Amino acid sequence: MSDNFLLDMSENEQMGKVQIAPEVIEVIAGMAASEVEGVVSLRGNFASGVAERFGKKPHAKGVKVDLSDDGIVADLYAVLQLGVSIPKVCQEIQQNIKQTLKSMTSLEISEVNVHVVGIQADDKAASKENK
Repeated sequence: MSDNFLLDMSENEQMGKVQIAPEVIEVIAGMAASEVEGVVSLRGNFASGVAERFGKKPHAKGVKVDLSDDGIVADLYAVLQLGVSIPKVCQEIQQNIKQTLKSMTSLEISEVNVHVVGIQADDKAASKENK
């Protein structure tokens, strides 16, 4: 994916062009996934971890978007809460991302691939049981 590649959204160019950067799609997808109950966090790569340590909040952390001839493909790397139904939560993530992107950008996404990279126990529930 090229850094200069933008999605051209213009239907009527009389008023000018509307373009959306792939990074915007990543941010929207990340926010939509975080809204789903059972998602603890999204996991980024090494570079986003370093940037986060220096105070830059990576809103697209854990989301990778590829723009191809087949359409928009999003890969999401999520840590889920212990005890949730993984297939159900993943399906909700996919639906929420598709709906949010459709309503905010009018873009249809061809694939949302959810990669579960971890399970995390609820720290609050574990600390209550130990008391």
